[in-house]
Amino acid sequence: MGAEPASVPGRGRHLADQTTASFEALRACGRPLVALLPVGSVEPHGPHLPLGTDTIISEAAALRACALLSERGAEALVVPALPYGVTDFAAGFAGAVSLPAAALTAMLASIVAALRAAGFDHVCLVNNHLEPAHDGAVRAAIASFEAREASVACPLTRRWARTLSAEFKSGACHAGTYETSLVLAASPDLVDTASARGLTAVPISLSSGIQAGKHTFREMGMTAAYAGAPAEATAAHGEEQLDHLAAMIAGEVGDALELQGGAERTSGPRGIDPGG
Repeated sequence: MGAEPASVPGRGRHLADQTTASFEALRACGRPLVALLPVGSVEPHGPHLPLGTDTIISEAAALRACALLSERGAEALVVPALPYGVTDFAAGFAGAVSLPAAALTAMLASIVAALRAAGFDHVCLVNNHLEPAHDGAVRAAIASFEAREASVACPLTRRWARTLSAEFKSGACHAGTYETSLVLAASPDLVDTASARGLTAVPISLSSGIQAGKHTFREMGMTAAYAGAPAEATAAHGEEQLDHLAAMIAGEVGDALELQGGAERTSGPRGIDPGG
């Protein structure tokens, strides 16, 4: 798959940390150069998780995916995140900051085009904010690009949802065991663990609520902006789920670029869990 990866001592895997010289070396290394763009939201996640939870998860998974992509013959950098999204389901809770879907699509499409012009062969939008209108806006952002140019990695597809935890698949996963574990693994200092341990389980499936025509967390009965069982979260479980999310990213990019070691493709309808 071309030359060995370029050496960027001390520069890591974030585009923002590169110098123009180290980035040029990566562009010239002879391997496909991939931008992983974390997409998130500013959204309430219970009394125990930060408003930036979805962005934190996307960034951590993207960083972990860089090593997998290197093994498959590509070089990847995590580019600065877009931490705003469509967050209408959290209306009424302090800290919810929602963009119009059209504005999000336009911004993301412009960023993808700019990254392509800067020398990236492929841009993958890594999305872990799973509100349906947000997911639709993210996918619309790459509609004008060829598959080899841009992709979306998001666990709302059956292909990837089946690899994640039982709580995630149940739809009762907004700031529950799944997301709390992921933040414990990625940014443990941002988790209010004492609060999380005192929270009772809330067995409300967001996917079922959406199918029933409900449009906000409050309409679904989520009075504290969480569903699932945050008290059961562990960093070890988060590490396991991060591995699955990293494999999802590498799989989507690998398919688009036809890299070695592509993941098995599974057909089936997309899910609608807005648990991110």
